[in-house]
Amino acid sequence: MSVSHSHRRTHRRWNPNIQTVRTRDDGGNRRRQNVCTSCLKAGKVARG
Repeated sequence: MSVSHSHRRTHRRWNPNIQTVRTRDDGGNRRRQNVCTSCLKAGKVARG
């Protein structure tokens, strides 16, 4: 089995940065949702 010089055997896993934020749905009601920070930055979620 060939491994790198550092003998790192498992691959790095990139997980999304999930935050719990208060958002508004289509009816204007507030609710808590788990949203990734890239979606918050892109403006894909209406905060409220």
